[in-house]
Amino acid sequence: MNRLSYFLVFCIGLTMQVNSQKQGQALIDSLLIQLNKTKTDTTKVNLLNAISESYSDFNPDEGIRIGIKALKLAERIKWKRGIANAFMEIGINYGFGKADYHKALVYYYKALKIYKESGDLKSVAVILSNVGVAYIGQSNYPRAMAYLLKALKTNEAIGNKKNISDNLANIGLIYLYLSEYSKALEYNNKALKLYDKFGNKQGKNIVLINNGIIYYNQKDYSKALENYLKALDISEELGNINNKALLLNNIGGVYVEKKDLYKALYYYQSALELNRKLNANLGIALTLGNIGGVYYRLTNDGNGQALDKVTAGNKTIALDKAKIYTDSSIVVFKQIGDLSNLIYFYRQLSDIQTAMADYSGALQSYKSYSTLKDSVFNLEKDKKLTQSAMQYEFNKKVALAKAEQEKKDIRQRNIRNIIAGGLTGSLIFLTIVYRQRNKVKRERNRSDNLLLNILPLEVAEELKHTGEAQAKQFNNVTVLFTDFVNFTGISEQMSPTELVGEIHKNFKAFDEIVERHGLEKIKTIGDAYMAVCGLPNERADHAQQVIKAAIEIRNYIEENNGIFQIRIGVNSGSVVAGIVGIKKYAYDIWGDTVNTANRIESNGKPGKINISGNTYELVKDYFKCEYRGKITVKGKGKIDMYFVLNSN
Repeated sequence: MNRLSYFLVFCIGLTMQVNSQKQGQALIDSLLIQLNKTKTDTTKVNLLNAISESYSDFNPDEGIRIGIKALKLAERIKWKRGIANAFMEIGINYGFGKADYHKALVYYYKALKIYKESGDLKSVAVILSNVGVAYIGQSNYPRAMAYLLKALKTNEAIGNKKNISDNLANIGLIYLYLSEYSKALEYNNKALKLYDKFGNKQGKNIVLINNGIIYYNQKDYSKALENYLKALDISEELGNINNKALLLNNIGGVYVEKKDLYKALYYYQSALELNRKLNANLGIALTLGNIGGVYYRLTNDGNGQALDKVTAGNKTIALDKAKIYTDSSIVVFKQIGDLSNLIYFYRQLSDIQTAMADYSGALQSYKSYSTLKDSVFNLEKDKKLTQSAMQYEFNKKVALAKAEQEKKDIRQRNIRNIIAGGLTGSLIFLTIVYRQRNKVKRERNRSDNLLLNILPLEVAEELKHTGEAQAKQFNNVTVLFTDFVNFTGISEQMSPTELVGEIHKNFKAFDEIVERHGLEKIKTIGDAYMAVCGLPNERADHAQQVIKAAIEIRNYIEENNGIFQIRIGVNSGSVVAGIVGIKKYAYDIWGDTVNTANRIESNGKPGKINISGNTYELVKDYFKCEYRGKITVKGKGKIDMYFVLNSN
């Protein structure tokens, strides 16, 4: 199966729940007429929010602007419900309209807090569902499933069948991504019945799209195309340009599988044009990458007829276009932090560069692909995580119920003791409460300190408040690697206890040095030590601080250690940083900058600080350096290297 087209569906079917049936510009014009006539502020807020919501389909930037206008008015009149609704609509425009799920979650959580405080269960269910949808967009299926199940349970409790259909459709979407197609069809068909019952064409449109994706993945391309075309008709009827753009993408994918590359290119280019009008970053990135894939396929044997139509039979032009489109796709995916798609399109870029005989570039792209692939969960892990998340939610509810019962038992017991013991009993009770409160506070502080030992402060705070920390791109950082020379040979001459004690002593000193200079320790691997400066907080002097820390580390080893000699390598550039795993959290960084820093360290000399040309350009005015020339590095070609001598 052509996996490229699978990535066409990442944004499709994200059923953002809204309070009105979207009908494009016609609905907006009607709402604007009402807005100009009304004099009541609360009605104005409601109308502005409805207009904001309607724009999410085809002009999310305008939707955000209108949503902010509603928010300011609601805040001025101190109307909490209007404030919460504005937060939700702004979130919908960011999430559904622009695929900026991180910003969407920020606004959703603000809305959720207000809805919970007011006891508005219907709106709570809507936001829970939208949060789940945002996590689907981030490929975080365990958290998505947890929130969608909460939304479903809340809607069932209040008998809100219209929104139950959306919950079912989104749960079906998760199963689709996990390739559990029978489960996906089961939930989709349940949702489809409810959508037909309530005349919800938008919901029906979503399910038809997702069923088309299922049939596509099952290689039933005729059924896939049938569902897509039905959905396309509904999208045009509703004026839903967003869904239309995504459908054009998917139809292009079907024609790729049918080997009709000329038609595939037509649909992809039509989709790209619409996505650019929408300023939908995810859609733009996907279609750019897919167009690049078509141009690459045109150069394969058997596609000569299509190649003649598109490039007059010129394979060189086709490969050049394939590289340009794929490169552009990768740039956008980096901006939005979509690691899953970066993995795929880095591999595609490597294949294209190989076909162009650019073997150095191909190797570099393949390494980027390999590094990112090792850093994210594969689908099998996602399945296990989803199951674990469901079990976690169940266990948590049981634990909460048990804890609540224990609290009741304690209260009853304390009440009896107070009655029996009078004032003395009251004093004892207050002492117990005071001690317990202090104990809880100490445990909380201990927990926070442990978290800060393994995560940067900003990342730890994000994790505590949102339950996760987003992977982010940092464009200006400097990475440091250290390594002990002949560590294996030396370690064989020491007892395990002596060896661990010696490493601990050195790394403890390194920890203190990097902290003084504002570096973030990333990890140790055996005798290697890795740190970075410039994240999670950006700073202009990141390279200077790393060199200062490197000099201090080298001097420490020379002055306090008669056992080991050390090599130090430094490189500057961009990295992706984020949390790996769900147990024993590890904050890590990835990218070519990291790999190159490691290579530079291994190409250094004992007692020397070896830096790249990138780092040299940032520190040459502050440190005297000795140019070593262009050094050949395995997998990287020739790299300019310098030894740092001392500070100017």
